[in-house]
Amino acid sequence: MPEKLTGPCYHLFLDDERLAKDAFEYTQNPLYADRKWHTVKTYEEFVDYVANMYAEDKLPFIISFDHDLGDNTLSGYDCAKWLINFCIDTDSPLPICMVHSMNPVGKANIISLLKSFKCEYCEGEGYHKMSCVKSKNPTLY
Repeated sequence: MPEKLTGPCYHLFLDDERLAKDAFEYTQNPLYADRKWHTVKTYEEFVDYVANMYAEDKLPFIISFDHDLGDNTLSGYDCAKWLINFCIDTDSPLPICMVHSMNPVGKANIISLLKSFKCEYCEGEGYHKMSCVKSKNPTLY
C-alpha cells in the first residue's frame, strides 16, 4: 500500500435501486447488515467517490457491485474495470470485492474480471505476472 494512505476505511455499495440492507435480505450475507455502507448509484458517482476518498488518503475496504445501473450505459462491470486501472495507476491494493447483482451473467462477468486481476501466483500480494515478484522468480515458491 502506498505510504501516504492511512489504509482501508470505508465500505462502498454500488447499486442504482437497492441499499445494502436490501442485499442482505436476498443474500443473507451478514456483511450487508452489520457494516456502515456508503451507496453510489452510477459509474460517475463510483469513480468520483473512490477518487475523492483516495485524495483524502482513504481506500475502500469492501466494495459490493451491482451490474445493471438503470438507464445508464455504463454498468457495474465498467466500474470494476475502472477500479482495476485505478489500483494499477495508484499502486493500491484491490479492495475486498463482492457482487450482489441479481443479473447472473453480469455477476459472473464482474467476478471473472476481478479474479483475473488478482495475481494467480501470489493470491493478491501482487497484480499481474509482470508486477509479481514471485512470478518473475519461480524459485521463490
